[in-house]
Amino acid sequence: MKETEVFGPMMAQPLLISGLLEYAAKHYGQQRIISKRLEGDIHQYRYLEALARSKQLANALLALGVQKGDRIGTLAWNGYRHFECYYGISGIGAICHTINP
Repeated sequence: MKETEVFGPMMAQPLLISGLLEYAAKHYGQQRIISKRLEGDIHQYRYLEALARSKQLANALLALGVQKGDRIGTLAWNGYRHFECYYGISGIGAICHTINP
């Protein structure tokens, strides 16, 4: 088999998990995210709000000293808060380990 070399990046921009939510907020910002809470009621908000809350969490984690490459475990049911943790943690370059009870 012939060996080939790649010179430079294969993508124009990096594919980051945080980029998914940023893309959704930019192109579908007013689209609703709907989830059912453990208490039984329905929670809904928009991608723009989800991005803002995820960034708020990211800033709080940075203020607490969390750094790129740190590992953070989350113990939560799948819902909007866990969604925000996933993107907020990943957004600062930390590793999010999700654990569902």
